[in-house]
Amino acid sequence: MPTDIEIAQAATMKRIAQVAKDKLGIGEEHLEPYGHYKAKVSLPFLDTLKGRKDGKLILVTAISPTPAGEGKTTTTVGLGDALNHIGKKAMICLREPSLGPVFGVKGGAAGGGYAQIVPMEDINLHFTGDFSAIALANNLLAALLDNHINHGNELGIDVRRIQWKRVVDMNDRALRDITIALGGPANGYPREDGFDIVVASEVMAIFCLATSLEDLKERLGNIVVGYTREQKPVRARDLNAHGAMTVLLKDALAPNLVQTLENSPAFVHGGPFANIAHGCNTVIATKAALKLADYVVTEAGFGADLGAEKFLDIKCRKSGLRPNAAVIVATIRALKYHGGVEVKEVGKENLAALEAGMVNLERHVDNVKNVYGIPCVVSINRFTFDTQAEIELLKSKMSKLGVPVVLATHWGDGGKGAAEVAKLVVEMCEKPAKPTFVYEDADTLWDKVNKIAQKVYRASEVTADAKVRGQIRKLQEDGYGHYPVCVAKTQMSFSTNAALRGAPVNHSIDIREVRLSAGAQFVVMVCGDIMTMPGLPKVPSANKIDLVNGKVVGLF
Repeated sequence: MPTDIEIAQAATMKRIAQVAKDKLGIGEEHLEPYGHYKAKVSLPFLDTLKGRKDGKLILVTAISPTPAGEGKTTTTVGLGDALNHIGKKAMICLREPSLGPVFGVKGGAAGGGYAQIVPMEDINLHFTGDFSAIALANNLLAALLDNHINHGNELGIDVRRIQWKRVVDMNDRALRDITIALGGPANGYPREDGFDIVVASEVMAIFCLATSLEDLKERLGNIVVGYTREQKPVRARDLNAHGAMTVLLKDALAPNLVQTLENSPAFVHGGPFANIAHGCNTVIATKAALKLADYVVTEAGFGADLGAEKFLDIKCRKSGLRPNAAVIVATIRALKYHGGVEVKEVGKENLAALEAGMVNLERHVDNVKNVYGIPCVVSINRFTFDTQAEIELLKSKMSKLGVPVVLATHWGDGGKGAAEVAKLVVEMCEKPAKPTFVYEDADTLWDKVNKIAQKVYRASEVTADAKVRGQIRKLQEDGYGHYPVCVAKTQMSFSTNAALRGAPVNHSIDIREVRLSAGAQFVVMVCGDIMTMPGLPKVPSANKIDLVNGKVVGLF
């Protein structure tokens, strides 16, 4: 079987202007081409769509991720192709990949097999430069902040209370905690600092939640970079930074249009992780797609406990978007891993392990259906070594929850391999859906994180030391209590312990850090040992990537 990159390199792509015109009715004059196969759709054109009726929004989510793999992005792409295959007008909305995991361990975000978006190499590497623009805007603010302090500190910023970090789009643990401005007075005031990865930055969150250039500029101005000695907030607009930051981001804010292997249109725009950020593509891209297509398939990062919860409680709450249906992705091999089997053994039939591991899928189904209130279907990415006995056991278990299970083969068969999933989703979209939030705006910040922990993670308690509790209380008193909370924690488990598989209960969620994202309008609760600057593994994916005879090899 060819690799993902070999399949992508052999694809017959249409010129993106043709895809835009034939599939979406967008004239070439509204595109900003980046070569022949990718383009940005102009913001003024998107403004003309506002009077159109919205299509149906379908959320793709998944079980808790495992080393055995699930294929959530592959399913998102395959479902979009499948909807077009059965005669519907569908579009896909995905996030842009971060170079951190591309060169680290996880891989890209373009799908796989015959359910991919292309040009895959471009998408997984520099693409249209959006992430570079986000990093530059973030680091411009950092530079202006330190420059202001160096030249007299007119705002009276307390260098001990600076909140703003620099960013880079790479896994680099050596940058987590650093000291800057060494070398004497000409280099500024030395202080401890650190880097986050671009996808964890507040600028990325603002970029993904902004609804216009004006809204983007307003949100950037609201960023709190630090505090004075009197603990008054200092914002980006106090440094007069938000205008220049907007200039750096003005072109990036237009959504990127690409295509699937089957020439279905796809917006790939924005890219926050769901374990350390809110994990959804841009509001601008999703809203535009709903005006351009009858069905829009989007994904939220990692499992339904992280990505789907933030999709609803942050993105949908802020934007007015509401999903009509959800698809929960799983594999039998991943469920056996949750049942205690190690990765090298997941290809063997093991009904006991499958039954034990299905508690993870059952928990996610319960959350999506009963906590979030979204009708759902379970899509199983089928492998050749999945046995009939395992399939029947899975279907039997899910039938008791009133949720259909469909075996999908889009990885090998493209859109037609997910046609049954598409038909079920269309049926679900015709029924009224009433998505609900996990907490209310009026709840306190402490109550919000407790409701997520108890209702979604099934934790028995939320803990925090006196310092963190004091920070949460201060944010509440300062008027940020109505903000949603964004929980940063491991994606590998419902708990904060990545080693706890399945569906642990009565565990403890410990908040070790609190970060205000005043521009993005949410409060980040960092739980457990999750890092906002990941590190590379012992053998990084970068070691396998090369250029041979003018062709990229080793990229998935």
